[in-house]
Amino acid sequence: MLETSARLLRLLSLLQAHREWSGSELADRLGVTARTVRRDVDRLRELGYPVNASPGTGGGYQLGAGAELPPLLLDDEEAVAVAVGLRTAAGNGIEGIGEASVRALAKLEQVLPHRLRRRIGALNAYTVPMLRAPQDQADPSVLTELANACRDSERLRFEYRDHNGTASRRTVDPHRLVCTERRWYLVAWDLDRDDWRTFRVDRVTPKPPHGPRVPPRTPPAGDLAAYVSRGVSTAGYAETAVIRLRVPAERAAAVVSPSAGVLEAEGPGSCLLRTGAGSLDVMVVHVVLLGFDFEVVEPVELTEHIRTVRDRLGRALDGSG
Repeated sequence: MLETSARLLRLLSLLQAHREWSGSELADRLGVTARTVRRDVDRLRELGYPVNASPGTGGGYQLGAGAELPPLLLDDEEAVAVAVGLRTAAGNGIEGIGEASVRALAKLEQVLPHRLRRRIGALNAYTVPMLRAPQDQADPSVLTELANACRDSERLRFEYRDHNGTASRRTVDPHRLVCTERRWYLVAWDLDRDDWRTFRVDRVTPKPPHGPRVPPRTPPAGDLAAYVSRGVSTAGYAETAVIRLRVPAERAAAVVSPSAGVLEAEGPGSCLLRTGAGSLDVMVVHVVLLGFDFEVVEPVELTEHIRTVRDRLGRALDGSG
């Protein structure tokens, strides 16, 4: 049985490495008869691998595309290439594939031999990417460690730096990683604070050992992306506001980052923006630079501050400021 399993893996590796093989070529490579090759091909099909066969002297076997993705075999060079590509995607927040990249990277790094880990680590350490990306990038190795803890429902310990740089020790039950186009966030239950918290991953330094495994908790919201967006765009700021933008929500979404505010469609030609800032001055600049016509829904203080800024700008333009 062990010999048959090893031969099946070898056959699968050959089919993945070459576009088409004749039955005799496969038999020679595997050291078996053509009849054994046919039986092994049938076993691969039973396992979900779509092996196509064409009859005749010019025919052969070819691995095709199926309805589902079966397990793939990678050689050393291919494994290194895939891991480096996934790390690049995960570390630079490529829209739409960041979270999937982290999940795939976590699975791959779990089974990588030590010699390949060293090669990948050296390549990442001595490569400088010239990519447009945020300065506060999450370390892919931290991302995969957090992803594994979420997957395994394993209690997590780490040091966390707040926006002032003050460090604290945290013990949490991790739930999910959430990615925006700029940053990664960990949604977790904070045991010391007895509540859900959102942590910026670039401020997290894991402090293993982790564990034990704990039962998964009911998440704080059905839509975790919206939950994190509300938290990072409003909850942490001294000033918050609701702004009516005179454009459809779809158009505003192309400009407003999820980490800068939460959009709510209001009608065919307008939407509401809920946002926050450290001061009213910063809020005015933020809203004006969006480039849309707007009105302040709340607070009244923001409307008054916009009038003050308008008068100040007017004096600067006529030279009386």
